[in-house]
Amino acid sequence: MDISLEQPARARLITAESQELPVPATLRYDSGDPLAVSLAFPPEVSLDGEGVSWTFARTLLQEGLRGPAGGGDVHLWPCGPDTTVVELHSPHGLALLQFDTPALRRFLLRTYAVIGAGQEDLGAAVEEGLSELFGTVRPSPPAGAE
Repeated sequence: MDISLEQPARARLITAESQELPVPATLRYDSGDPLAVSLAFPPEVSLDGEGVSWTFARTLLQEGLRGPAGGGDVHLWPCGPDTTVVELHSPHGLALLQFDTPALRRFLLRTYAVIGAGQEDLGAAVEEGLSELFGTVRPSPPAGAE
């Protein structure tokens, strides 16, 4: 049985004019995808009026709480003892957000209470994914094993 976690998070969007605008966000974790976390924003804060969710490695969140981390679309780094910056890149532009570090750390610890670091067993998920991809096709037995 999969376990899902959700935690509201208060973010502050840093604008080009260096203003801070409050933005509601939700942190999500699902044990069915144990290596990932998501950061979701409601429709009212997106440019196209639809909710948006960014999914990235749980280890990226862990690393970004301690020092600069990330590549590609998601970057994180601490900004003092109480703030973590999350930088999101998309084809439409860049968003720079600040989060309270204790809230992110609390969420991360909750995910590790569900599935500890290094305890992610991907075997079942891989088998399920392959079954969905290939249907009932089964691998051939090795030569001479018949």
